[in-house]
Amino acid sequence: MAQPTAQNSTIRNVLLAGILLMLAGDFLFALNDAMGKWLVASFSVGQVVLIRSIGAFFVLGPMIARQGTARLFRMERLELQVLRVVMTTLDTALFYAAVVYLPLADVMSFYMAGPIYVAALSHLLLGEKVGWRRWMAILVGFCGVLIMLKPSSAAFSLSSAFALAGSISFAFAIILNRRLRGTSDTSLVTWQTIGTLLVGGFLTIGNWQTPSSLDFGAMLLLGIVSCGAHLMITRALKLAPASTLAPLHYSLLLWAVIFGLAFFGDMPGPRILIGSGIIVLAGLFIFHRQKVVDTVPPENVPKGVN
Repeated sequence: MAQPTAQNSTIRNVLLAGILLMLAGDFLFALNDAMGKWLVASFSVGQVVLIRSIGAFFVLGPMIARQGTARLFRMERLELQVLRVVMTTLDTALFYAAVVYLPLADVMSFYMAGPIYVAALSHLLLGEKVGWRRWMAILVGFCGVLIMLKPSSAAFSLSSAFALAGSISFAFAIILNRRLRGTSDTSLVTWQTIGTLLVGGFLTIGNWQTPSSLDFGAMLLLGIVSCGAHLMITRALKLAPASTLAPLHYSLLLWAVIFGLAFFGDMPGPRILIGSGIIVLAGLFIFHRQKVVDTVPPENVPKGVN
């Protein structure tokens, strides 16, 4: 009896660690988002993404040196690795493109649909069972997205489209993180950073504006903060199921409202509040219906993952 009890306790501790890492990573992401919105008001999206990616290597450099550069090229499922880099790069670029014109909380409200997309994609890509009740909640969540998007010729905006496409890319990245949990955190985050570095460099062509020392330092700091967030969330997704962690992303909306109001004087409008409320309720119902049956015991976490 003692051994099963100890094993269950270990599994619960691993799950708790994943939850705490996800919450901490989400806070850093919200801080990253607020800093990014401030910077893209003065500099092009490409320039911010480029220097942000360089800053990330202040964190990644020592980690790469510790694990060895050769290990970066020993990866499982190359096609999924490439797809993940594409999705995370789209997620980053589209987010910054959206916050140029939209309030931070509005953009994050679109990203709150991530758990809705994850629930649907988990059924299709991870083989997780999704019952009819959760499918109904997924449809209700999509209705919330439509309320926020308000797809009409008068109200539909390119920035809203960027936010919607970025949130879908974000959901795909979460799913791919679960599929690639045998790859080290260092390798995963390094390749996605290289992807954003290349795209940022391309977008910067013809759009370079020499930043002040303060602005350049802020963009480097942006990379350090975002890299820390990516590492925390990547590790969290190896310790707990995607369907368990996804609802925790709702904490981003709270931080987005707080930071948006404190730093930019932005307050979400009624349409955004109603739509995001529907999405949150639908996501919480999906979370409630999810039976945590695929927890990753510590002995099944790939050895040497760092």
